[in-house]
Amino acid sequence: MNFSNLNSIACYIVENGKGILAADESNPTCKKRFDTISVESTEKNRRDYRQLLFQAEGMLDNIGGVILFDETIRQNTNDGTPLVDLIKQKEALPGIKVDKGLAPFENSDIEKVTQGIEDLDARCAEYFKMGALFTKWRAVISIGNNLPSQGCIEENAKLLARYAKTVQKNNMVPIVEPEVLMDGSHSIEECYDATSRTLKSLFQNLEEENVDITGTILKPNMVTPGSEHQEKIGVETVAKETLRCLHECVPGNLPAITFLSGGQSETVSTEHLDAMNKIGGFPWKLSFSYGRALQAGALKAWLGKSENVDTAQSAFSHRALMNKKAALGQWSKDLEV
Repeated sequence: MNFSNLNSIACYIVENGKGILAADESNPTCKKRFDTISVESTEKNRRDYRQLLFQAEGMLDNIGGVILFDETIRQNTNDGTPLVDLIKQKEALPGIKVDKGLAPFENSDIEKVTQGIEDLDARCAEYFKMGALFTKWRAVISIGNNLPSQGCIEENAKLLARYAKTVQKNNMVPIVEPEVLMDGSHSIEECYDATSRTLKSLFQNLEEENVDITGTILKPNMVTPGSEHQEKIGVETVAKETLRCLHECVPGNLPAITFLSGGQSETVSTEHLDAMNKIGGFPWKLSFSYGRALQAGALKAWLGKSENVDTAQSAFSHRALMNKKAALGQWSKDLEV
């Protein structure tokens, strides 16, 4: 697969309804996932599980890119095949998470800033040599009493822009992920406000850093109420408010928006994506970059046992196809058999 420029890479990842498998869980996060199925989080088990996903039939035609963790991009299968090559065999592109996690923002107990900018250039050069064609950097924004602060939004937006510029210099597409967290009891209006402020700051900073927007992918949250909010908000409302926010804040020359699932269940995240694509009328491709919302069923079916690999792969393949259909606005509940 030869690409003439960064825009062609970004477009390839989301063409024909394809989306991204986020398989970039850090080892501590992977341990939490494995604890739920009573499987020890060893390097081999992590490798076996990800190998299972990458070899699933449903990768082909449904997944255009896979975000890897540093450990995974260096791993091989039992027969010595690099995991990166497994991904390419399914006509998907390998990507890599490059941030180094979160630190407190100005001694706050709640607000965070993302680490990893200091040695990013050298790491990007290495990852590009290893076959990565795109990268991801996640910032987190919390809603609470008088939060998010504009200072925290600005600091994270500046870092996302510096990250994106460094990645493009190293011939890879940056995914910018400013996640407004679902944690809390906030309303959908408060989420809209925080998301709007975050996206406006992000694109202003990307412009100031002269980042090529046509070679960038946005990975945002959807505009939803907090996970502890009492009032039930319909799918249509989430879709409309998310689109309203994107129209207000995101330039039309951005090629793709691949949503994070952010704690939504497998089917709810699919349903929201489908509703937005059914509404239509936007200049970007709207697709998915899901971790748990693509993997939860597969993890539950696998249970760390080799005899369950086929069942786990079927669960993953089904979810990948459902999300492709949602990215095309062709999903319906009766497909979830």
